[in-house]
Amino acid sequence: MVKKATFAGGCFWCMEPAFKLIKGVSKVASGYTGGKEKNPSYEQVCSGETGHVEAIQVTYDEKKVDYGKLLEVFWTQIDPTDDEGQFADRGSQYKTAIFYHDDEQKKIAKESKKMLEKTGRFAEPIATEIKKASEFYPAEEYHQNYSKKNPVRYKMYRMASGRDQYLNKFWSGK
Repeated sequence: MVKKATFAGGCFWCMEPAFKLIKGVSKVASGYTGGKEKNPSYEQVCSGETGHVEAIQVTYDEKKVDYGKLLEVFWTQIDPTDDEGQFADRGSQYKTAIFYHDDEQKKIAKESKKMLEKTGRFAEPIATEIKKASEFYPAEEYHQNYSKKNPVRYKMYRMASGRDQYLNKFWSGK
């Protein structure tokens, strides 16, 4: 059965690649969700005034990959303790969140967050929210698959953001 999973992890450019590598994932789209503005533009979302966050929506076959695996990948791509954005990207539009599409996803997401808290891996509390999915608006075409379309710019941005350094510190060996 084909399902959707929606995750906000700061810059959507940086979230897409890890999910595209997962067997059973057929599509990863960058976009905006969680706000009230209909069909927001990148500029509107960047203002921080629409209530939307940058997010990705993952289309997957639950017979090939389960939601728990997607959550594992999500957690290892973010700083779950930062409630003011992610890495170099600051503001409410870059906060982390898991947007569940049904009660089963909600249950699994809450269990996953509890398990992460119990590991003691982080000194600060987990700030990532778990919210009911709302309308997902795909971002402009130039944002889709950005790491493939603009590999040099993407690598420069990613390195300068501090994301990889953080992820290596907290998740190396996992």
